Amino acid sequence: MTAMDNLLFITWNPDLFAFHLGSFGVRWYSLCWCFALLAAYVLVQRLYRQQHIADKLFDPLFFYCFVGILVGARLGHCLFYEPGYFLAHPLEMILPMRQTANGWTFTGYAGLASHGGTIGLMLALWLYVRKTKLNIMHVLDNIAIATPASAMFIRLGNLMNSEIIGKPTDVPWAFVFERVDMLPRHPGQLYEAICYFVFLIAGYVLYHKYPQKVGTGFYFGFCLTTIFTARFFIEYTKEVQEAWEAAMLINMGQILSIPFILLGSYCMAGGKLCRKLGEPR
Repeated sequence: MTAMDNLLFITWNPDLFAFHLGSFGVRWYSLCWCFALLAAYVLVQRLYRQQHIADKLFDPLFFYCFVGILVGARLGHCLFYEPGYFLAHPLEMILPMRQTANGWTFTGYAGLASHGGTIGLMLALWLYVRKTKLNIMHVLDNIAIATPASAMFIRLGNLMNSEIIGKPTDVPWAFVFERVDMLPRHPGQLYEAICYFVFLIAGYVLYHKYPQKVGTGFYFGFCLTTIFTARFFIEYTKEVQEAWEAAMLINMGQILSIPFILLGSYCMAGGKLCRKLGEPR
């Protein structure tokens, strides 16, 4: 690649830290996670109030979702992508540290899987509805309407970290991730973030047009189907996350997306289980 060729692409090498407070630095990735949680909190609280659900029933929701997503995403990465290592080092699944030749080193949770986070969220919401006695499909639909906003911010965090990079390409909007190499690559993180923004708008348009569908599982299904279908196809533009995926016809991210797409389609179609668990009509 010549210097002139480089001008055709977007050079990407942002500072990892958004700002510093004394010696403590706040990373863009952490900030994006905060925005993700804040967006979900504000949007779902607004939906609860529009639907006249008491604030006391909303208050514990944030705790359940935060713990469920974090634990599920962490365990999902460890067990789906690096099971050999983490089953041999189980403490590193739960501690934000890694054992090295020089002892334990703080790394943060370097590895979070969206599929695991989704499973963790669903389990957390099951516990939440057992406590609050709210209808499970009503809660899932409300969470689903706001979920694309959170997913969008998380992928922007991945972009700021120059992680989950795309395959080399010559498209004019390719990013050169300088912290990785000097090859122009698909910005897969940005592709996903844009898709999730579109799904957020589409979900809200549908909600305002068909508010009576909240509680049927339709919006839960719409969220799963759109997000994981986009994820499935965008995976073709990404580098594999683990070397053992290179020989696979479809990678682990795509394999894990298929059950969510099927479940989402089932819910959108108003499957028997959704009708059983949904609110009486």
